[in-house]
Amino acid sequence: MAPESAPAIYQIYPRSFQDTTGSGVGDIQGIIQRLDHVAGLGVDAIWLSPLYVSPWVDGGYDIIDHTAIDPRFGTMADFDALVDKAHGLGLQVYMDQVLNHTSDQAPWFQAAIAGDADKADYYLWRDPKPDGSPPNNWLAQFGLPAWKWNHKRRQYYFHQFLPEQPSLNLRNPAVQDMIAGQMKGWRDRGVDGFRFDVVTAFLWDESLKDNPPATPKVHRKVAGEVFNPYTYQDHVYDMLPGDGAAYAENLRKWAGDDAYLFGENTSGNKSIELAMAFTAPGRLDSVYTTDLPENRGSPAIVAEVIARADSLQRITGWLSSHDQPRHGRGDASDPVLALQMAFLPGPWIIYQGEEYGLRQPDLAQEDVTDPLDLLYWPDGPGREGARVPMPWDAVADSYAFTKGTPWLPMDWDRGDLQRAQAQLAPFYRQIIGLRRDLGWDTAEVVDCTAQDDLLDLTIRAKDGRSFRGLFSHGGGDFADPPQGNPIVTADALCPTLAPDGWCGAVWSV
Repeated sequence: MAPESAPAIYQIYPRSFQDTTGSGVGDIQGIIQRLDHVAGLGVDAIWLSPLYVSPWVDGGYDIIDHTAIDPRFGTMADFDALVDKAHGLGLQVYMDQVLNHTSDQAPWFQAAIAGDADKADYYLWRDPKPDGSPPNNWLAQFGLPAWKWNHKRRQYYFHQFLPEQPSLNLRNPAVQDMIAGQMKGWRDRGVDGFRFDVVTAFLWDESLKDNPPATPKVHRKVAGEVFNPYTYQDHVYDMLPGDGAAYAENLRKWAGDDAYLFGENTSGNKSIELAMAFTAPGRLDSVYTTDLPENRGSPAIVAEVIARADSLQRITGWLSSHDQPRHGRGDASDPVLALQMAFLPGPWIIYQGEEYGLRQPDLAQEDVTDPLDLLYWPDGPGREGARVPMPWDAVADSYAFTKGTPWLPMDWDRGDLQRAQAQLAPFYRQIIGLRRDLGWDTAEVVDCTAQDDLLDLTIRAKDGRSFRGLFSHGGGDFADPPQGNPIVTADALCPTLAPDGWCGAVWSV
Protein backbone atom coordinates (compact mmCIF):
# COMPACT_ATOMS: atom_id res chain seq x y z
CA MET A 1 0.00 0.00 0.00
CA ALA A 2 1.27 3.45 -0.87
CA PRO A 3 2.38 5.45 2.19
CA GLU A 4 -0.17 7.79 3.75
CA SER A 5 2.54 10.40 4.27
CA ALA A 6 4.55 12.17 1.61
CA PRO A 7 7.46 9.74 1.43
CA ALA A 8 11.10 10.52 2.00
CA ILE A 9 12.71 8.54 -0.83
CA TYR A 10 16.37 7.49 -0.87
CA GLN A 11 17.69 7.13 -4.42
CA ILE A 12 20.19 4.33 -5.02
CA TYR A 13 22.33 4.26 -8.16
CA PRO A 14 23.16 0.53 -7.96
CA ARG A 15 26.50 0.35 -9.74
CA SER A 16 27.89 3.04 -7.40
CA PHE A 17 26.40 1.91 -4.08
CA GLN A 18 28.30 -1.18 -2.85
CA ASP A 19 30.34 -3.87 -4.61
CA THR A 20 30.51 -7.33 -3.04
CA THR A 21 32.28 -9.22 -5.84
CA GLY A 22 35.43 -7.17 -6.39
CA SER A 23 34.32 -6.19 -9.89
CA GLY A 24 34.43 -2.48 -9.05
CA VAL A 25 30.74 -2.21 -9.88
CA GLY A 26 27.98 -2.17 -7.27
CA ASP A 27 25.50 -5.04 -7.08
CA ILE A 28 22.24 -6.11 -5.48
CA GLN A 29 23.95 -7.95 -2.64
CA GLY A 30 25.77 -4.72 -1.91
CA ILE A 31 22.46 -2.86 -1.63
CA ILE A 32 21.22 -5.54 0.78
CA GLN A 33 24.42 -5.18 2.81
CA ARG A 34 24.01 -1.41 3.20
CA LEU A 35 20.23 -1.27 3.53
CA ASP A 36 20.38 -0.97 7.33
CA HIS A 37 22.16 2.35 6.85
CA VAL A 38 19.35 3.60 4.62
CA ALA A 39 16.62 2.43 6.98
CA GLY A 40 18.52 4.00 9.87
CA LEU A 41 18.09 7.42 8.29
CA GLY A 42 14.33 7.04 8.77
CA VAL A 43 13.33 7.29 5.11
CA ASP A 44 10.16 5.63 3.84
CA ALA A 45 11.31 4.12 0.55
CA ILE A 46 14.18 3.42 -1.82
CA TRP A 47 14.22 4.27 -5.51
CA LEU A 48 16.40 1.89 -7.51
CA SER A 49 17.91 3.27 -10.69
CA PRO A 50 17.83 0.67 -13.51
CA LEU A 51 18.99 -2.86 -12.74
CA TYR A 52 17.81 -4.14 -16.13
CA VAL A 53 19.80 -5.76 -18.91
CA SER A 54 21.60 -2.97 -20.77
CA PRO A 55 24.71 -2.30 -22.89
CA TRP A 56 25.31 0.72 -20.61
CA VAL A 57 25.70 3.34 -23.29
CA ASP A 58 23.67 5.78 -21.17
CA GLY A 59 24.27 4.67 -17.60
CA GLY A 60 21.75 1.83 -17.68
CA TYR A 61 18.94 3.94 -19.09
CA ASP A 62 19.26 2.19 -22.46
CA ILE A 63 17.46 -1.08 -21.77
CA ILE A 64 17.46 -4.33 -23.72
CA ASP A 65 15.07 -6.23 -21.47
CA HIS A 66 12.80 -4.43 -18.98
CA THR A 67 11.83 -7.73 -17.32
CA ALA A 68 15.26 -9.14 -16.38
CA ILE A 69 18.09 -8.28 -13.99
CA ASP A 70 21.45 -7.52 -15.59
CA PRO A 71 23.85 -10.32 -14.54
CA ARG A 72 26.49 -7.80 -13.50
CA PHE A 73 24.11 -6.85 -10.64
CA GLY A 74 23.07 -10.37 -9.68
CA THR A 75 20.04 -12.58 -10.15
CA MET A 76 16.31 -12.37 -9.78
CA ALA A 77 16.70 -14.31 -6.53
CA ASP A 78 19.00 -11.52 -5.31
CA PHE A 79 16.34 -8.99 -6.24
CA ASP A 80 13.67 -10.91 -4.34
CA ALA A 81 15.97 -10.99 -1.32
CA LEU A 82 16.43 -7.22 -1.61
CA VAL A 83 12.67 -6.62 -1.63
CA ASP A 84 12.24 -8.92 1.38
CA LYS A 85 15.03 -7.15 3.29
CA ALA A 86 13.62 -3.72 2.47
CA HIS A 87 10.11 -4.64 3.55
CA GLY A 88 11.48 -6.16 6.74
CA LEU A 89 13.09 -2.80 7.51
CA GLY A 90 9.88 -0.90 6.78
CA LEU A 91 11.08 0.43 3.42
CA GLN A 92 9.01 0.49 0.27
CA VAL A 93 10.74 -0.34 -3.03
CA TYR A 94 10.27 1.84 -6.10
CA MET A 95 11.68 0.66 -9.44
CA ASP A 96 12.76 2.86 -12.32
CA GLN A 97 10.52 2.51 -15.36
CA VAL A 98 12.18 3.73 -18.57
CA LEU A 99 9.29 3.65 -21.03
CA ASN A 100 10.25 6.42 -23.43
CA HIS A 101 12.74 4.25 -25.31
CA THR A 102 14.66 0.99 -25.47
CA SER A 103 18.23 0.18 -26.35
CA ASP A 104 18.90 -0.20 -30.06
CA GLN A 105 20.06 -3.70 -29.06
CA ALA A 106 16.54 -4.63 -27.89
CA PRO A 107 14.91 -7.53 -29.79
CA TRP A 108 11.96 -5.35 -30.82
CA PHE A 109 14.22 -2.84 -32.54
CA GLN A 110 16.43 -5.44 -34.14
CA ALA A 111 13.32 -7.15 -35.54
CA ALA A 112 12.17 -3.81 -36.96
CA ILE A 113 15.51 -3.39 -38.76
CA ALA A 114 15.15 -6.93 -40.13
CA GLY A 115 11.83 -5.99 -41.74
CA ASP A 116 9.18 -6.96 -39.16
CA ALA A 117 6.37 -4.48 -39.90
CA ASP A 118 4.60 -5.03 -36.59
CA LYS A 119 7.77 -4.40 -34.58
CA ALA A 120 8.58 -1.38 -36.73
CA ASP A 121 5.38 0.22 -35.44
CA TYR A 122 6.75 -0.17 -31.90
CA TYR A 123 8.94 2.83 -32.83
CA LEU A 124 8.73 5.87 -35.10
CA TRP A 125 10.14 5.17 -38.57
CA ARG A 126 9.70 7.65 -41.39
CA ASP A 127 10.89 8.01 -44.97
CA PRO A 128 13.36 10.76 -45.80
CA LYS A 129 12.36 13.90 -47.62
CA PRO A 130 12.93 13.73 -51.40
CA ASP A 131 16.40 15.25 -50.90
CA GLY A 132 17.31 12.53 -48.38
CA SER A 133 17.14 14.80 -45.34
CA PRO A 134 15.29 13.92 -42.09
CA PRO A 135 11.48 14.21 -41.88
CA ASN A 136 11.61 17.43 -39.83
CA ASN A 137 13.83 19.69 -37.73
CA TRP A 138 13.45 17.95 -34.37
CA LEU A 139 16.49 17.79 -32.09
CA ALA A 140 17.21 15.23 -29.39
CA GLN A 141 17.49 16.47 -25.82
CA PHE A 142 21.27 16.09 -25.81
CA GLY A 143 21.42 18.49 -28.77
CA LEU A 144 21.97 15.95 -31.56
CA PRO A 145 19.60 15.55 -34.52
CA ALA A 146 16.62 13.49 -33.35
CA TRP A 147 16.54 11.34 -36.50
CA LYS A 148 19.01 8.54 -37.21
CA TRP A 149 19.35 7.00 -40.65
CA ASN A 150 19.16 3.21 -40.96
CA HIS A 151 20.46 2.04 -44.31
CA LYS A 152 18.83 -1.40 -44.13
CA ARG A 153 15.33 0.04 -43.87
CA ARG A 154 16.30 3.17 -45.81
CA GLN A 155 14.34 5.14 -43.26
CA TYR A 156 14.99 7.43 -40.32
CA TYR A 157 14.00 6.53 -36.77
CA PHE A 158 13.26 9.02 -34.00
CA HIS A 159 15.14 9.19 -30.69
CA GLN A 160 14.49 11.73 -27.93
CA PHE A 161 17.95 11.11 -26.48
CA LEU A 162 20.90 9.13 -27.91
CA PRO A 163 20.74 7.34 -31.29
CA GLU A 164 21.23 4.15 -29.25
CA GLN A 165 17.88 4.88 -27.55
CA PRO A 166 15.12 4.69 -30.19
CA SER A 167 11.86 6.16 -28.91
CA LEU A 168 8.95 3.80 -28.36
CA ASN A 169 5.55 4.40 -29.95
CA LEU A 170 3.62 4.43 -26.68
CA ARG A 171 0.31 4.79 -28.50
CA ASN A 172 0.71 1.30 -30.02
CA PRO A 173 -1.65 -1.12 -28.20
CA ALA A 174 0.89 -3.95 -28.42
CA VAL A 175 3.53 -1.77 -26.76
CA GLN A 176 1.04 -0.80 -24.07
CA ASP A 177 0.26 -4.46 -23.41
CA MET A 178 3.96 -5.25 -23.08
CA ILE A 179 4.47 -2.38 -20.64
CA ALA A 180 1.44 -3.36 -18.58
CA GLY A 181 2.77 -6.91 -18.39
CA GLN A 182 6.25 -5.91 -17.28
CA MET A 183 4.89 -3.58 -14.61
CA LYS A 184 2.60 -6.31 -13.32
CA GLY A 185 5.58 -8.65 -13.18
CA TRP A 186 7.50 -6.30 -10.88
CA ARG A 187 4.42 -5.61 -8.77
CA ASP A 188 3.94 -9.36 -8.36
CA ARG A 189 7.50 -9.52 -7.01
CA GLY A 190 6.61 -7.04 -4.27
CA VAL A 191 7.60 -3.72 -5.85
CA ASP A 192 5.57 -0.95 -4.21
CA GLY A 193 5.76 1.75 -6.85
CA PHE A 194 7.59 3.22 -9.81
CA ARG A 195 9.61 6.24 -10.81
CA PHE A 196 8.95 7.10 -14.47
CA ASP A 197 11.90 8.38 -16.45
CA VAL A 198 11.22 11.46 -18.65
CA VAL A 199 7.46 11.09 -18.26
CA THR A 200 6.85 14.39 -20.05
CA ALA A 201 8.62 13.14 -23.20
CA PHE A 202 6.48 10.06 -23.88
CA LEU A 203 4.44 11.28 -26.84
CA TRP A 204 4.99 13.28 -30.00
CA ASP A 205 2.53 15.12 -32.21
CA GLU A 206 1.59 12.78 -35.04
CA SER A 207 1.61 15.67 -37.53
CA LEU A 208 5.44 15.68 -37.21
CA LYS A 209 5.47 19.43 -37.83
CA ASP A 210 8.71 21.38 -37.45
CA ASN A 211 9.27 22.90 -34.01
CA PRO A 212 9.28 26.71 -34.07
CA PRO A 213 12.28 28.69 -32.82
CA ALA A 214 12.28 29.41 -29.09
CA THR A 215 11.67 32.95 -27.93
CA PRO A 216 14.38 34.31 -25.59
CA LYS A 217 12.15 33.52 -22.59
CA VAL A 218 11.47 29.96 -23.74
CA HIS A 219 15.14 29.46 -24.62
CA ARG A 220 16.15 30.22 -21.02
CA LYS A 221 13.61 27.77 -19.63
CA VAL A 222 14.05 24.79 -21.96
CA ALA A 223 15.74 21.99 -20.01
CA GLY A 224 19.46 21.86 -20.73
CA GLU A 225 22.46 24.18 -20.88
CA VAL A 226 21.82 27.35 -22.88
CA PHE A 227 24.56 26.35 -25.35
CA ASN A 228 22.75 23.10 -26.17
CA PRO A 229 21.05 23.49 -29.59
CA TYR A 230 17.99 21.74 -28.12
CA THR A 231 17.22 24.90 -26.13
CA TYR A 232 16.90 26.90 -29.35
CA GLN A 233 13.58 25.22 -30.22
CA ASP A 234 10.14 25.53 -28.66
CA HIS A 235 9.30 21.84 -28.28
CA VAL A 236 5.60 21.94 -29.02
CA TYR A 237 5.49 19.01 -31.45
CA ASP A 238 8.20 16.55 -30.42
CA MET A 239 7.14 16.16 -26.79
CA LEU A 240 3.99 16.44 -24.73
CA PRO A 241 1.16 17.14 -27.14
CA GLY A 242 -2.24 17.75 -25.58
CA ASP A 243 -2.87 14.16 -24.48
CA GLY A 244 0.52 13.74 -22.79
CA ALA A 245 -0.63 14.29 -19.21
CA ALA A 246 -3.69 12.12 -19.70
CA TYR A 247 -1.40 9.23 -20.64
CA ALA A 248 -0.50 9.02 -16.96
CA GLU A 249 -3.93 7.45 -16.43
CA ASN A 250 -2.58 4.40 -18.26
CA LEU A 251 0.39 4.26 -15.89
CA ARG A 252 -1.96 4.30 -12.92
CA LYS A 253 -4.13 1.59 -14.43
CA TRP A 254 -1.15 -0.66 -15.15
CA ALA A 255 0.52 -0.13 -11.75
CA GLY A 256 -2.58 -0.30 -9.55
CA ASP A 257 -4.27 2.20 -7.26
CA ASP A 258 -2.10 1.27 -4.26
CA ALA A 259 1.25 1.86 -6.00
CA TYR A 260 3.19 5.05 -5.35
CA LEU A 261 3.98 6.66 -8.71
CA PHE A 262 6.23 9.64 -9.37
CA GLY A 263 7.66 10.99 -12.59
CA GLU A 264 10.50 13.06 -13.97
CA ASN A 265 9.58 16.27 -15.78
CA THR A 266 12.16 17.11 -18.46
CA SER A 267 10.35 20.20 -19.72
CA GLY A 268 11.64 23.46 -18.26
CA ASN A 269 8.76 25.49 -19.65
CA LYS A 270 5.64 25.50 -17.48
CA SER A 271 7.33 22.86 -15.35
CA ILE A 272 5.14 23.23 -12.26
CA GLU A 273 1.95 23.53 -14.29
CA LEU A 274 2.86 20.32 -16.14
CA ALA A 275 3.50 18.60 -12.81
CA MET A 276 0.00 19.56 -11.70
CA ALA A 277 -1.48 18.14 -14.92
CA PHE A 278 0.38 14.83 -14.55
CA THR A 279 -0.78 14.49 -10.93
CA ALA A 280 -4.48 15.11 -11.49
CA PRO A 281 -6.82 12.49 -9.97
CA GLY A 282 -6.22 9.02 -11.39
CA ARG A 283 -2.69 9.86 -12.55
CA LEU A 284 0.67 10.07 -10.77
CA ASP A 285 1.13 10.83 -7.08
CA SER A 286 3.89 13.37 -7.67
CA VAL A 287 6.30 14.77 -10.25
CA TYR A 288 9.71 16.34 -9.78
CA THR A 289 11.00 19.22 -11.87
CA THR A 290 14.49 20.69 -12.24
CA ASP A 291 13.58 24.08 -10.75
CA LEU A 292 15.00 23.38 -7.27
CA PRO A 293 18.32 21.68 -8.19
CA GLU A 294 19.12 24.07 -11.03
CA ASN A 295 18.85 26.94 -8.53
CA ARG A 296 20.30 25.03 -5.54
CA GLY A 297 17.11 25.52 -3.56
CA SER A 298 17.35 29.32 -3.53
CA PRO A 299 14.73 31.28 -1.53
CA ALA A 300 13.38 32.84 -4.72
CA ILE A 301 12.85 29.51 -6.48
CA VAL A 302 11.22 27.91 -3.41
CA ALA A 303 8.78 30.81 -3.22
CA GLU A 304 8.11 30.58 -6.96
CA VAL A 305 7.41 26.83 -6.82
CA ILE A 306 5.03 27.32 -3.88
CA ALA A 307 3.20 30.12 -5.70
CA ARG A 308 2.76 28.09 -8.89
CA ALA A 309 1.86 24.70 -7.39
CA ASP A 310 -1.69 23.76 -6.48
CA SER A 311 -0.27 21.46 -3.79
CA LEU A 312 3.29 20.67 -2.71
CA GLN A 313 2.14 17.11 -2.06
CA ARG A 314 2.24 16.69 -5.84
CA ILE A 315 5.74 18.16 -6.24
CA THR A 316 8.68 15.96 -5.22
CA GLY A 317 11.47 18.03 -3.73
CA TRP A 318 15.13 17.24 -4.45
CA LEU A 319 18.54 18.84 -4.96
CA SER A 320 20.80 16.05 -6.29
CA SER A 321 20.46 12.87 -8.34
CA HIS A 322 22.32 10.64 -10.78
CA ASP A 323 21.46 13.22 -13.46
CA GLN A 324 22.47 16.44 -11.68
CA PRO A 325 25.74 17.60 -10.11
CA ARG A 326 25.86 17.06 -6.36
CA HIS A 327 24.74 20.11 -4.40
CA GLY A 328 27.05 19.46 -1.43
CA ARG A 329 29.74 22.03 -0.70
CA GLY A 330 31.27 20.64 2.50
CA ASP A 331 30.29 23.81 4.39
CA ALA A 332 27.41 25.18 6.45
CA SER A 333 25.14 25.34 3.41
CA ASP A 334 24.78 21.54 3.50
CA PRO A 335 22.83 21.26 6.79
CA VAL A 336 20.87 24.43 6.02
CA LEU A 337 19.67 23.04 2.70
CA ALA A 338 18.96 19.66 4.30
CA LEU A 339 16.78 21.27 6.98
CA GLN A 340 15.05 23.43 4.38
CA MET A 341 14.21 20.35 2.29
CA ALA A 342 12.98 18.42 5.34
CA PHE A 343 10.77 21.36 6.33
CA LEU A 344 9.31 21.86 2.85
CA PRO A 345 6.04 19.88 2.64
CA GLY A 346 5.65 17.13 0.06
CA PRO A 347 7.71 14.11 -1.02
CA TRP A 348 11.49 14.41 -0.79
CA ILE A 349 14.23 12.58 -2.73
CA ILE A 350 17.57 12.16 -0.96
CA TYR A 351 20.34 11.03 -3.30
CA GLN A 352 22.80 8.48 -2.02
CA GLY A 353 25.67 10.15 -0.20
CA GLU A 354 24.18 13.56 0.38
CA GLU A 355 23.85 12.58 4.05
CA TYR A 356 27.67 12.43 3.97
CA GLY A 357 27.92 15.90 2.44
CA LEU A 358 29.53 14.54 -0.72
CA ARG A 359 30.71 17.26 -3.09
CA GLN A 360 30.72 17.08 -6.86
CA PRO A 361 34.01 15.34 -7.78
CA ASP A 362 36.35 16.52 -10.51
CA LEU A 363 36.97 13.79 -13.08
CA ALA A 364 39.54 13.62 -15.83
CA GLN A 365 38.14 13.36 -19.34
CA GLU A 366 39.74 9.95 -19.86
CA ASP A 367 37.81 8.59 -16.87
CA VAL A 368 34.40 9.80 -18.01
CA THR A 369 32.02 7.48 -19.86
CA ASP A 370 28.81 9.55 -19.82
CA PRO A 371 27.91 10.59 -23.39
CA LEU A 372 26.30 13.87 -22.39
CA ASP A 373 29.24 14.98 -20.27
CA LEU A 374 31.65 14.09 -23.09
CA LEU A 375 29.56 15.80 -25.76
CA TYR A 376 30.13 19.20 -24.18
CA TRP A 377 33.34 18.49 -22.28
CA PRO A 378 34.34 20.15 -20.01
CA ASP A 379 31.10 22.13 -19.84
CA GLY A 380 28.60 19.29 -19.64
CA PRO A 381 26.19 18.91 -16.74
CA GLY A 382 28.50 16.69 -14.68
CA ARG A 383 26.28 13.63 -14.53
CA GLU A 384 29.19 11.21 -14.15
CA GLY A 385 30.59 13.10 -11.17
CA ALA A 386 27.37 12.47 -9.29
CA ARG A 387 27.83 8.74 -9.97
CA VAL A 388 31.28 8.34 -8.37
CA PRO A 389 30.85 5.42 -5.94
CA MET A 390 29.77 5.80 -2.32
CA PRO A 391 32.51 6.13 0.31
CA TRP A 392 31.49 4.06 3.33
CA ASP A 393 34.68 4.17 5.39
CA ALA A 394 36.92 7.22 5.58
CA VAL A 395 40.12 5.22 6.20
CA ALA A 396 39.60 1.96 4.26
CA ASP A 397 41.02 1.22 0.82
CA SER A 398 38.56 2.35 -1.85
CA TYR A 399 36.51 3.67 1.05
CA ALA A 400 35.09 0.14 1.58
CA PHE A 401 33.08 0.39 -1.65
CA THR A 402 35.00 -2.43 -3.35
CA LYS A 403 37.95 -4.76 -2.92
CA GLY A 404 38.74 -4.21 -6.58
CA THR A 405 39.20 -1.09 -8.70
CA PRO A 406 36.12 1.16 -8.63
CA TRP A 407 34.57 1.80 -12.03
CA LEU A 408 35.12 5.53 -11.49
CA PRO A 409 38.05 7.01 -9.55
CA MET A 410 37.28 7.72 -5.89
CA ASP A 411 39.14 10.66 -4.37
CA TRP A 412 36.90 11.80 -1.55
CA ASP A 413 38.38 14.04 1.17
CA ARG A 414 38.79 11.62 4.08
CA GLY A 415 38.70 14.36 6.72
CA ASP A 416 35.48 15.84 5.33
CA LEU A 417 33.99 12.35 5.18
CA GLN A 418 34.81 11.59 8.82
CA ARG A 419 33.28 14.89 9.92
CA ALA A 420 30.12 14.38 7.90
CA GLN A 421 29.66 10.80 9.09
CA ALA A 422 29.94 12.01 12.68
CA GLN A 423 27.81 15.16 12.38
CA LEU A 424 25.84 15.56 9.17
CA ALA A 425 24.48 12.00 8.90
CA PRO A 426 23.00 12.14 12.46
CA PHE A 427 21.51 15.52 11.56
CA TYR A 428 19.76 13.93 8.57
CA ARG A 429 18.37 11.25 10.88
CA GLN A 430 17.08 13.91 13.25
CA ILE A 431 15.36 16.09 10.66
CA ILE A 432 13.87 13.14 8.76
CA GLY A 433 12.37 12.05 12.09
CA LEU A 434 11.06 15.55 12.84
CA ARG A 435 9.59 15.75 9.35
CA ARG A 436 7.60 12.59 10.04
CA ASP A 437 6.76 13.07 13.72
CA LEU A 438 5.71 16.73 13.49
CA GLY A 439 3.81 16.30 10.23
CA TRP A 440 5.91 18.65 8.10
CA ASP A 441 5.66 16.25 5.17
CA THR A 442 1.88 16.57 4.81
CA ALA A 443 1.55 20.16 6.07
CA GLU A 444 0.15 23.08 4.08
CA VAL A 445 1.98 26.33 3.45
CA VAL A 446 0.50 29.25 5.37
CA ASP A 447 2.96 31.94 4.38
CA CYS A 448 6.13 32.18 2.32
CA THR A 449 8.39 35.18 1.81
CA ALA A 450 11.66 35.27 -0.07
CA GLN A 451 13.81 38.37 0.19
CA ASP A 452 17.34 38.34 -1.15
CA ASP A 453 19.08 35.42 0.61
CA LEU A 454 16.35 34.82 3.22
CA LEU A 455 13.49 32.33 3.05
CA ASP A 456 10.73 32.75 5.66
CA LEU A 457 8.28 29.83 5.53
CA THR A 458 5.34 29.05 7.80
CA ILE A 459 3.45 25.76 7.52
CA ARG A 460 0.50 24.17 9.33
CA ALA A 461 0.41 20.44 10.04
CA LYS A 462 -2.77 18.40 9.76
CA ASP A 463 -3.15 18.38 13.57
CA GLY A 464 -3.28 22.20 13.60
CA ARG A 465 0.25 22.87 14.87
CA SER A 466 2.12 25.62 13.05
CA PHE A 467 5.85 25.91 12.43
CA ARG A 468 8.03 28.69 11.07
CA GLY A 469 11.33 28.10 9.34
CA LEU A 470 13.94 30.75 8.60
CA PHE A 471 16.73 29.90 6.17
CA SER A 472 19.55 32.28 5.30
CA HIS A 473 21.51 31.45 2.15
CA GLY A 474 24.64 33.41 3.02
CA GLY A 475 22.88 36.55 4.21
CA GLY A 476 23.76 36.23 7.89
CA ASP A 477 21.59 36.03 11.01
CA PHE A 478 17.85 36.65 10.98
CA ALA A 479 16.72 40.18 11.85
CA ASP A 480 13.57 39.26 13.77
CA PRO A 481 13.37 35.55 14.67
CA PRO A 482 10.42 34.13 16.64
CA GLN A 483 10.51 34.19 20.43
CA GLY A 484 11.73 31.14 22.30
CA ASN A 485 14.12 28.37 21.44
CA PRO A 486 13.89 26.75 18.03
CA ILE A 487 12.96 23.08 17.65
CA VAL A 488 16.06 22.51 15.55
CA THR A 489 18.84 24.59 14.07
CA ALA A 490 21.13 23.74 11.19
CA ASP A 491 24.28 24.70 13.08
CA ALA A 492 23.82 23.09 16.47
CA LEU A 493 24.70 19.58 15.29
CA CYS A 494 27.32 20.70 12.79
CA PRO A 495 29.43 23.09 14.88
CA THR A 496 32.67 22.57 12.98
CA LEU A 497 31.33 24.02 9.74
CA ALA A 498 32.20 27.63 8.98
CA PRO A 499 28.84 29.47 8.76
CA ASP A 500 29.74 31.89 5.92
CA GLY A 501 26.39 33.58 6.51
CA TRP A 502 24.38 30.35 6.15
CA CYS A 503 21.97 29.48 8.95
CA GLY A 504 18.60 27.85 9.38
CA ALA A 505 16.17 27.07 12.19
CA VAL A 506 12.59 25.98 12.78
CA TRP A 507 10.29 27.16 15.58
CA SER A 508 6.88 26.08 16.81
CA VAL A 509 4.60 29.11 16.52
